[in-house]
Amino acid sequence: MFRSVLHSTAVASILAAGATFAHAENPMVGGAPMYAEKNIVENAVNSKDHTTLVAAVKAAGLVETLQGKGPFTVFAPTNDAFGALPTGTVDMLLKPENKDKLAKVLTCHVVAADAMSSTIAKMIADDGGAHDVKTVGGCILKARADGGKIGLTDETGSTAWVTIADVKQSNGVIHVINKVLLPKG
Repeated sequence: MFRSVLHSTAVASILAAGATFAHAENPMVGGAPMYAEKNIVENAVNSKDHTTLVAAVKAAGLVETLQGKGPFTVFAPTNDAFGALPTGTVDMLLKPENKDKLAKVLTCHVVAADAMSSTIAKMIADDGGAHDVKTVGGCILKARADGGKIGLTDETGSTAWVTIADVKQSNGVIHVINKVLLPKG
């Protein structure tokens, strides 16, 4: 009996440690844990660094899409990235009459694949230092690596850097970036 209780306690401790380790694999984002079994929207709403992105996704009518099966890779700009846009840009984009323009900007941050940073780095290396990434919004981003970090240059020539990589989701992966990627024109 004692051996059985001891064995059960040991197994429970090992399982609990494994569960803690599994959650530890995903980095914290915006002060919140990110859970691999939750979808992109379910996790993003908990990040205090992504309140502008979440508001924009809602205003653009993209919540249902980003809760879908995927897989998606989302390059997720922080509130500071949105704040660095010219004064009034975010307010203008959030207006109902600009829903299509906002959706275009946001979908230029989404790729229809589950691309972890190691996969992106391999594509960059295989292509001689730069790899074209086509987004669901039709934008072409130029991915490159520098000093172990991944940079994405948008169609306007501005480069965003991945600051937190490989945040696994049930329907893909999020890479946090420090700038908003914009389509040309």
